Amino acid sequence: MSPLSDLQIDEAILSVTEASWTKVAFVITKVAGTMGSDLPEGDAAYNLIAKRIEILVRGGRLLAQGDIKKWRHSEVREPN
Repeated sequence: MSPLSDLQIDEAILSVTEASWTKVAFVITKVAGTMGSDLPEGDAAYNLIAKRIEILVRGGRLLAQGDIKKWRHSEVREPN
């Protein structure tokens, strides 16, 4: 098992986001399922993905609505 780079995680996140709003929790679980054993175990994997989502939002590569720290109550999408 080799650790994934931030770029690989970002690419996985961007591959599951669309032009329509998607719950952050869904994006996190989809990416975790796709990347599997390359991620840290347990909650550490989800937290790592969530951190990368926050960075993508700050960088303008994703748009967000709601508090993205509240995964089930926020959404992200691709910018237009």
